[in-house]
Amino acid sequence: MEAALYLIPVTLGDTEYSRVLPEYNLSVIRGIRFFIAENIKSAKRFLAKIEGSHVDDAEYVELSEHTDTKQIHDYLKPLERGEPMGLLSEAGCPAVADPGADIVAIAQKKNLRVVPLVGPSSMIMAVMASGLCGQSFAFNGYLPVKPAERAEKLRQLEARARKERQTQLFIETPYRNAQMFDSILRACSPDTMLCVAAGITTELEYIKTKAVAQWKKEGLPVLPSPIPYCRGKFHPYPGS
Repeated sequence: MEAALYLIPVTLGDTEYSRVLPEYNLSVIRGIRFFIAENIKSAKRFLAKIEGSHVDDAEYVELSEHTDTKQIHDYLKPLERGEPMGLLSEAGCPAVADPGADIVAIAQKKNLRVVPLVGPSSMIMAVMASGLCGQSFAFNGYLPVKPAERAEKLRQLEARARKERQTQLFIETPYRNAQMFDSILRACSPDTMLCVAAGITTELEYIKTKAVAQWKKEGLPVLPSPIPYCRGKFHPYPGS
């Protein structure tokens, strides 16, 4: 097996991995004994589902938002001596809205081979199903928590969507969904199109796009809970 840092997508929730991951990914996983994971316990649970993976005798290091970046420069030593390594995120694709991007940057600086594998990306899948502009879009991560700052950011994103004809994506934690939804309805124009996407690829998947005016009439939808993420998107054109 070629020595490389393999970026291994995982499921977006309690989804059967065979629905979203190709057999090639599984063969790669079975050949790796060194993993960098956002959460080691979650990584082991995922790997345990894949027959033939080396869960118990594999070696793991953790790379989360709390990891001191000074510690990670030695993480790639197995790869540097010719061993394949795998990078696992908590959900979806590694290094996208994920602290794993830091180790990928180090691998690139060291001229080490990086191989992205095919798998579910909630952002891309949300854009696909939203009916909003897929020609130009931007992911903005988490928005401010403080209501005034959040409202101002929402107005900025809405203005950018209109000016640049660009769909704006952002992410929110489940326990703040109601506050975020209320902020959107208060800050945004009635004709702005909003897509709410949650639980993507799971049995409780929810993806709906409506004008803000219509959301005001219907209120916050009942979203699958618990869910890893709730995606929100703006598009400025009514009926698009």
